[in-house]
Amino acid sequence: MNFTSYMPDALREARAAAARDEVPVGAVLIGADGRVLARAGNRTRELSDPTAHAEILVIRAACAALGSERLPGARLWVTLEPCPMCAAAISAARIETLYYGADDPRMGGVRHGARVFDHPQCHHRPGIVDGISAEESRRLLQDFFRERRDGCNYTK
Repeated sequence: MNFTSYMPDALREARAAAARDEVPVGAVLIGADGRVLARAGNRTRELSDPTAHAEILVIRAACAALGSERLPGARLWVTLEPCPMCAAAISAARIETLYYGADDPRMGGVRHGARVFDHPQCHHRPGIVDGISAEESRRLLQDFFRERRDGCNYTK
C-alpha cells in the first residue's frame, strides 16, 4: 500500500489563508476511497464566523457533498494541532485518522490543553499522526504573526 502525504496541499491552503489575512491554517480531507473531499484554509475573518476554522470548513463541505453527518474511513490533514472545537467536530464526524503538523501548546485540543480524544465522554477517537511538516507549519505561523507584530507601531 502506498502512503501519500496531503500535507503539501494543506500547507498551500494555509498560505492562501495568510494571503487573505487569516491565521494560516490549512486542511485537506480525504475520503475512504482516497479522493480529496474538501480543502480549505481558515476563513474566520472573511466569513465573520469564529467557527470557520479550516477543519470545520472541510468537514462541512465533505458532509454536504456526501449527504452524511459522518465520514467513516476519512483522513484529515491539517497544518496545526486542532483546537478543542475542531477536535470535537473530528470526533463527531467519525474521521478515521488525523494527521497534523505543528503542535499548539497554547490552544491545542489533541495533545495539549483539553485533550478532547482522551476525555471519557469522547465517542470516537481517531488515529493520530503528528509532526508531519511540523517545522514548515510552525514557521508559517510564526512568520505570519511576526509580520503582524512588526507592522504595528507599539510603544515599549
